[in-house]
Amino acid sequence: MALPPILQNLRIPVVGSPLFIISNPDLVIAQCKAGIVGSFPALNAREKDGEPIMLEAWLKRITEELDRHNQANPDNPAAPFAVNQIVHRSNTRLERDLEICHKWKVPIWITSLGARVEVNEAAHDCGGITLHDIINNTFAKKAIEKGADGLIAVAAGAGGHAGAQSPFALVSEIREWFDGPLLLSGAIANGRSILAAQAMGADLAYIGSPFIATNEANAVPDYKDMIARHGAEDIVYSSLFTGVWGNYLKPSIARAGMDPDNLPQSDPSTMNFGQDREKPKSWKEIWGSGQGIGAIKKVQPAADLIDALAAQYADAKNEMRGIVNG
Repeated sequence: MALPPILQNLRIPVVGSPLFIISNPDLVIAQCKAGIVGSFPALNAREKDGEPIMLEAWLKRITEELDRHNQANPDNPAAPFAVNQIVHRSNTRLERDLEICHKWKVPIWITSLGARVEVNEAAHDCGGITLHDIINNTFAKKAIEKGADGLIAVAAGAGGHAGAQSPFALVSEIREWFDGPLLLSGAIANGRSILAAQAMGADLAYIGSPFIATNEANAVPDYKDMIARHGAEDIVYSSLFTGVWGNYLKPSIARAGMDPDNLPQSDPSTMNFGQDREKPKSWKEIWGSGQGIGAIKKVQPAADLIDALAAQYADAKNEMRGIVNG
């Protein structure tokens, strides 16, 4: 099955994943102008009582700036953008944020932590598509049954709330029954890995952690530097910090006074995505990351990172042609 038109004609087959706190309009706009899908979690657009609705302001800015870019560059238009909705019962903003995204005709809706029919219907009603992230085949089937257009397979090694299954196993099981849009997440940080994701059966790579180490990302300098200086062995898989298993930088855990090799487990019932959510004080500087960061050597503009990915991807394809034609 061919990709929907909105996911075709990207510079490289990549979606920049929505990074909690870190993804902002600057990063999304830079990603889209450089030819990949940029995205952000709706909950990143935070506001206090009495303040203007920040999500509306963000969508207005992104939409208008990408429109201006497209008018000035008709032969090199920007890629579309996406908004991530946390579909969890503790997200008290969900209904309001859905209405705002519908109003602004968000083209791609990424849903996480719950599949809901009404969210998919809202996206389809304004001409958008939905991609739901999953960590196993059971959740994948439920998402499609409830109307999602495509799937994001979050495999072992991914940043954030990652699954524990090998990408080979997860993609293979999904492709036994699903021929729609399939994205793969999990330690993808160079062009060769993007091509490998496609060889496995995915249509697009879903890349997050490398964009933490970009100039536009809303991350403190220490966080960006930590991404650039560490590798896979510096990542720990834990459920302690949110109640859901995820990958985190060991040095940030140790700096907070905890032993990253002996962390207690937490429970999904502790998850809270309410507007007033606050991390415990000792956890504010515990930073998420996927295992692919060994490929990231410096902090740089997002466009430069995407240029490098595109060049690596082209080189990998040429190399594979030589192997196939052997």
